[in-house]
Amino acid sequence: MRTGGVLNILGKLLLLLSIFLLTPIPFSYYYDDGMMTVFLVSAILGVMLGGGLVCSFQPEEELGYRDGFAVVVFSWLGMALLGALPYYFSGVMDSFVDCIFESMSGFTTTGSTILAQVEILPKSVLFWRALTHWFGGMGIIVLTLAILPLLGIGGMQLFQAEMPGPTKDRLAPRIQDTARILWSVYVLFTLTEILLLMLGGVSFFDAVCHAFATLATGGFSTHTASVGFFDSAYIESVVIFFMFVAGVNFSLHYHGLRGRMSSYWQNEEFRFYVFLTAFAVVTIIIANLIYGTYDSFSQTVRTGFFQVTSILTTTGFGTADFDSWPPVCKILLVSLMFVGGCAGSTGGGIKHVRLLLFFKYARLQLRNLIHPQAVGTIKLGKVKVPREVLISILGFFALYVAFFFLATLVVTALGVDIVTGSTAVVATLNNIGPGLHLVGPVQHYGHLPPLAKVVLTTCMLAGRLELYTVVVLLTPDYWAMAKKPVLRWKQGTKASTPK
Repeated sequence: MRTGGVLNILGKLLLLLSIFLLTPIPFSYYYDDGMMTVFLVSAILGVMLGGGLVCSFQPEEELGYRDGFAVVVFSWLGMALLGALPYYFSGVMDSFVDCIFESMSGFTTTGSTILAQVEILPKSVLFWRALTHWFGGMGIIVLTLAILPLLGIGGMQLFQAEMPGPTKDRLAPRIQDTARILWSVYVLFTLTEILLLMLGGVSFFDAVCHAFATLATGGFSTHTASVGFFDSAYIESVVIFFMFVAGVNFSLHYHGLRGRMSSYWQNEEFRFYVFLTAFAVVTIIIANLIYGTYDSFSQTVRTGFFQVTSILTTTGFGTADFDSWPPVCKILLVSLMFVGGCAGSTGGGIKHVRLLLFFKYARLQLRNLIHPQAVGTIKLGKVKVPREVLISILGFFALYVAFFFLATLVVTALGVDIVTGSTAVVATLNNIGPGLHLVGPVQHYGHLPPLAKVVLTTCMLAGRLELYTVVVLLTPDYWAMAKKPVLRWKQGTKASTPK
């Protein structure tokens, strides 16, 4: 690993985020919430830190695959630390651990919060929370590649380390062009949702914040009651639609916007996504009707559609306290938490394509037991899935189970009950937000022990980067190949270090 080059890129990303730290200032001025100095000081510190790294370490002409892991993980950590400064300087949170938790929850689009009351935050801080979602949705690395190609060649390594899912679609020959295409689609959907929400009577501020959180599948709301605050079937329908859209592979949206609408249904993962959503919605509605959870049929249907879409896409918005629903509903919702969105979407979780391929692999093994001489292959659509992809998926499941078990063990060892602790890990590891019991949809994470918050913050990062990227950096072999960084003023002009 080229440590100096990694730190140089980290510095550039911090400089970029420092610019965006200034965007809440107009909201602070308009609402006169007294937070302008907070964001200005945070931005200045970001410039000092980022500028110091850029000035201290030489950029690399060639970025290796191993360097991509370090850049992505360190960038997310750096963004979370810098993004926590407005919370810390404003005094809206009790400790810096809480500030880091909230910031990481934003950038990883988790949506878990330590706040019991959201409305007490200044408007500019609420906007910053939503903005961290929006950046994290498509990935801060892809954002940088799209609008500020400072990284030069080697950007594909960052793209592969950053983008969710077992496979990555390239829509254009150059990675910068691919990133611009993805972000163009992302921005278009965001602007469309803002307009539709405002047509439903939502204020411009609330429309912007909720659109940012929806397309990022984040879940931070400007109200403690989340989307339920509006109590509007129209608003809920708009949010449901865009949550579902955000859970789809964005390369399909690109093809769809170019007139190839058939590309959606031709995609096997999308069909599986639609089927699972429909099955879960129908099951939840029937169960709530049988148990008489709500007085009216329309309310049962509204809450069923909304909560299933919110949980399956890992958005985490709420219109109902699903922790009070029948046990069968809670079991189904927790199961959906593990699934998440499609590969290439802004959603978290295991991803539909992994689950689909896992089922196909299990079916193939069962068939081989019955017909030992048969030779079978696994296909996704009409394409044969390479063996290395299947091995990677099986390894991911093994790593996922181990990570989930260890995190749950630590959290419950700190005195947290098993339902709260286990679902808190599920919610943060899959970037969802609410869990059950003491971290349920009408609760928060502020009462958990500080060390538990640190563990859950780690789960957010690992889940957002799909485990491998984070775990790789924890192996001694990775650091054994790291090169000690050399300060600019201690080195002359030198050739690029070969891989």
